[in-house]
Amino acid sequence: MKVLLLTREYPPNVYGGAGVHVEYLADELARLMHVEVRCFGDQDTVSGGVRVKGYPFGKGSFAHVDKKLSGALDTFETNLETLSEQVDADLVHVHTWYAHLGGILAKNLYGIPLIHTVHSLEPLRPWKREQLGCGYDMSSWIERTSLNMADAVIAVSQGTKADILEHFDIDPDKISVIYNGIKVEQYRPTTNASALEQHFIDPEKPIVLFVGRITRQKGILHLVNAVRYINPEAQVVLCAGSPDTAEVRAEMEDAVKAVRHEGFRNLIWIQEMLSKPEVIQLYSHATVFCCPSIYEPFGIINLEAMACRTAVVASAVGGIKEVVIDGVTGYLVPLEQLHVAPFEPVNPDAFSRDLATAINKILDNPELAESMAAAGQQRAREVFSWSSIAQQTKTLYDSLLK
Repeated sequence: MKVLLLTREYPPNVYGGAGVHVEYLADELARLMHVEVRCFGDQDTVSGGVRVKGYPFGKGSFAHVDKKLSGALDTFETNLETLSEQVDADLVHVHTWYAHLGGILAKNLYGIPLIHTVHSLEPLRPWKREQLGCGYDMSSWIERTSLNMADAVIAVSQGTKADILEHFDIDPDKISVIYNGIKVEQYRPTTNASALEQHFIDPEKPIVLFVGRITRQKGILHLVNAVRYINPEAQVVLCAGSPDTAEVRAEMEDAVKAVRHEGFRNLIWIQEMLSKPEVIQLYSHATVFCCPSIYEPFGIINLEAMACRTAVVASAVGGIKEVVIDGVTGYLVPLEQLHVAPFEPVNPDAFSRDLATAINKILDNPELAESMAAAGQQRAREVFSWSSIAQQTKTLYDSLLK
């Protein structure tokens, strides 16, 4: 069997959970079959049984088009480029809307099954219109088309499956739930603190950590506002870069300035995207990892923190509720949402206060922090193994080929 994985993200160009997913899925699938990855970039490698070929993105063909629209056009252009070489796979498996057009064309041109993994859903990310304008209509259209044409759909959580069925007219029997996973051999506690020292973080003091992009989806502004209510002796470390828009970045800057102006001096904002080993150091030394997302189909970042033996405080949305066990591996914070744009909490300050309350419970009780950290690490190792996920994926492939 040979599978072709189509994706925007693949190392070294990974900025989100979907890229992490494809990296580890490809690695594990290569133990079971032939794997080819076609992605956005300039990669051209063969390693560990995985053939990787990158294709350029944003070549300038649409430089004279409105910037909010050129992103979608650049994406479709790169999708065509990914098919510039013959496809000899038995199946094509797409990840995120950036790769859906290539998968649709490969299915039709070569008569092979199309598998569509849902990492997120465009109807649940309305703030993207702020970033893409009517390009958001294009991403929504191509996602809907791919879901309808797919021979099989993989949801990364039961919550994601429910969202698919709510927003799309798809046969439930076509949807399989296969969780995201964690490479526990890589994500494990380390005593190395060089990355902390580089960014003036004191490893001897309590640390509340956020890792992620500056986007409305990740809810980082709610955590910044929660700083006012978090125990002042704790360091709040925001490892946050790659803002979606200039407007979101400006809001982030204003929120950080406001908190610092009020006298909270232990807020540390790392604006660069750190390497995996550096992030693992931050996870390992954090007392609490906070994931304040307002939408999260799975929340692989919580697994990364858990595998590094860190307690988690996260919003009770989407797949997070299937990863974090409330009161055992951390705390889940209920999030009352508006079910219309902009999908913000009905009472943002109350949500920030609730985040702080949960964080403080762990900061104030070292024994609780340790028990939650240990339980989280055990759960990450026992439930979310990539080898198991790859085997489940192969079984799905087999069923389509039969």
